[in-house]
Amino acid sequence: MNNFDSICKQFAQILKGKSEVNQDGCSVSLHRGFTVLIQGRQSRSAVPVGVSFESMDQSGHALNMAEIAILQEEIPSFMHSIVQQGLIVSALHNHWLFTEPEILYIHIQSVEHPLTFAKKMAHSFSFLHRYPVA
Repeated sequence: MNNFDSICKQFAQILKGKSEVNQDGCSVSLHRGFTVLIQGRQSRSAVPVGVSFESMDQSGHALNMAEIAILQEEIPSFMHSIVQQGLIVSALHNHWLFTEPEILYIHIQSVEHPLTFAKKMAHSFSFLHRYPVA
């Protein structure tokens, strides 16, 4: 197993998920453990958690990115945790109209070692009502 594959597996273990290697990247897909209705219909695909890294350089730094479905009441503490750790919140917006409960999507990014990013994300996940699940 090469170093990239090893880092990808460790990245997933930190996040309590399963890794997937594709081209020059590693991703971990999780989901939020709550029910969302869109226009009165249940949707599981509306509550994703995606955490990934790509473009790793020789020093071990990579472009790290995350997108998380988040409840409105989780935003203040979760965002505070993200910002306190030096991560960039690049967007906070809705994807869907007429959701119950109302959910938004937060995008996070950094350039640092992927395992450092994974640890920061795992720490911030503890500020959500429920930790994302695989």
